[in-house]
Amino acid sequence: MIVRLYECAQGGWRRAATIAAAALAIGLGYHVVFGQNGLTVYQQKREDARTLAGELKSLQRENEQLKSHVDHLESDPSAIEHQAREELHYTRPGEVIYTLPASPIPNSGARQEKP
Repeated sequence: MIVRLYECAQGGWRRAATIAAAALAIGLGYHVVFGQNGLTVYQQKREDARTLAGELKSLQRENEQLKSHVDHLESDPSAIEHQAREELHYTRPGEVIYTLPASPIPNSGARQEKP
């Protein structure tokens, strides 16, 4: 009888230890996937890194184009003249510049009443 009680007590401890180990494994698995540094955060960081790498490439390309434009302006007098004519509206003697007024943007949301 005492042996039987001892065996029941042993089985209860084993069952409790098994349940505790399973709960610990489930908690650890949850933390690995959804935790502060889990797999979902890792995937998001990888996607952010890809996006930033693409932006960096784009900015490097734009930087190279701007450097090329600056080099062109520093070495080519006709490029300087073209830039001055475009941005500052400079003219040569005897030239006339015609500018057209900006077209008004139609306001489609507001009704116009007739007088």
